Amino acid sequence: MPSLPKIAVVIPCFRVRKHILEVIAGIGPEIHGIYVVDDACPEATGQLVRTEVTDPRVTVLTHQTNLGVGGATMTGYRQAITDGADIIVKLDGDGQMDPKMLPRLIRPIASGLADYSKGNRFFDLDGLQAMPPLRIFGNAALSLLSKLSCGYWNLFDPTNGFTAIDATTARNLPFDKISNRYFFETDILFRLNLIRAVVVDIPMPANYGNEKSNLKISRVLIEFPVKHARNFIKRIFYNYYLRDMSIASFELTFGIILTLFGIIFGSASWMHASAASKTASAGTVMLAALPLLAGIQLLLAFLSFDIASVPKVPLQLVLREPMGAEIHDMIKSR
Repeated sequence: MPSLPKIAVVIPCFRVRKHILEVIAGIGPEIHGIYVVDDACPEATGQLVRTEVTDPRVTVLTHQTNLGVGGATMTGYRQAITDGADIIVKLDGDGQMDPKMLPRLIRPIASGLADYSKGNRFFDLDGLQAMPPLRIFGNAALSLLSKLSCGYWNLFDPTNGFTAIDATTARNLPFDKISNRYFFETDILFRLNLIRAVVVDIPMPANYGNEKSNLKISRVLIEFPVKHARNFIKRIFYNYYLRDMSIASFELTFGIILTLFGIIFGSASWMHASAASKTASAGTVMLAALPLLAGIQLLLAFLSFDIASVPKVPLQLVLREPMGAEIHDMIKSR
């Protein structure tokens, strides 16, 4: 009979002194270890936990300088992996995530159906009434950008920080390259796609109190689009040209060439005709329109291929040690 997975919870802490004790108290007995990461919190949240919490499962880790939510989460991941955790959950310390949801979040990973699971506050449309309208619009826009940059077209609510990851999968992530700040949740999805991990959304209610977000709108409007564009270019290059070549690679290449040719030639011809006070000939119009239409069709075909290429085979099934040992034994017996 297989043993139950060893589950750890990582709680990055920065200005959450008001809620942290309640959050820890709500974590059920199915969790083996709780890692509270004090990210140079000015409210000394870590010291409060050391003083007030007697739960033997709790370990407090302290940063001398603030690394951001991503940096704090990576610190917790490293310690949980060192201590032998099988599944690692990230739970924010501000009380907006219900610890009672932990079994639902963990189940797809424990059953071998996924490598990473995350909350989705948009599943229950009635529950969205609790979410501020600006956040609804912002999450919808960021979700579209995330689909393009990360390649997980089946996911929504990319900034949701209520996540769980298979420890074997986590060991294969480049922790030092993942964004330390608020882009962390999206950047880790990009890294997961590069190693072909299966990610699933878990429905969860939108719970908003009087907590103030430390995320600035200017950062979302300026920094996030730039980072999404960077990750999109990297993902396309890695997946379609460096590690693999398919019909989609040619669709994208010729789609871009034909589209750019149609736009540039058409614009130049229109400007020339306008300057000469003439009407462009039918042949000139067709020479601009046909490559443009063909290019757009090829780009749509590539997009369709990319959407269908969402990882479907859990990485943990490939990387799990017992399975690796079985394959090794099969090879030796031949």
